[in-house]
Amino acid sequence: MSYQPRLRAKYKDEVKPQLQKEFGYTSSMQVPRLMKIALNQGLGSAVGDKKIVENAITEMSSIAGQKAVQTISRKDISNFKLRKGMPIGARVTLRGDRMFEFLDRLIAVSLPRTRDFRGVPAKGFDGRGNFTMGVKEQIIFPEIDIDQVSKIQGMDITFVTSAKTDEEAKALLTAFGFPFSDKDKK
Repeated sequence: MSYQPRLRAKYKDEVKPQLQKEFGYTSSMQVPRLMKIALNQGLGSAVGDKKIVENAITEMSSIAGQKAVQTISRKDISNFKLRKGMPIGARVTLRGDRMFEFLDRLIAVSLPRTRDFRGVPAKGFDGRGNFTMGVKEQIIFPEIDIDQVSKIQGMDITFVTSAKTDEEAKALLTAFGFPFSDKDKK
């Protein structure tokens, strides 16, 4: 038998039947599923120093387990000394097994390492079943060696689901064990 990530098996065996019963879906194909996880780092300070983008790409690649790509600016903004085509950030999109592995590591290891962690606020839903959260420090990930970090950067993590509503998407992420904070119940 080939290897299967723990959360993929959990989705198939526990989450899917639970959500189908909870929302009364007639077909198992109606059950929302996690499509992809996108990590994005905008590096405003990269305008003056190109090494910042290279370091961010290296760190994000080790966090995601997949090569990150640099993002470039689309237009000139003179107030920020920004020219069109300059490297300005890093991003990576995870799908399939890597996505489930990253989600598992995020829930089980990284988020609990956050300072004063009391759950993730549930205000990052976009109305179409996708959830975005911000991480203030990349050093919460165990793949990052704190001694090698030159500058602490944050990142955005977007969970794209096939859910039609925020309620369904929140139920899906909660079933995976995502730690939403209790204070902001919708």
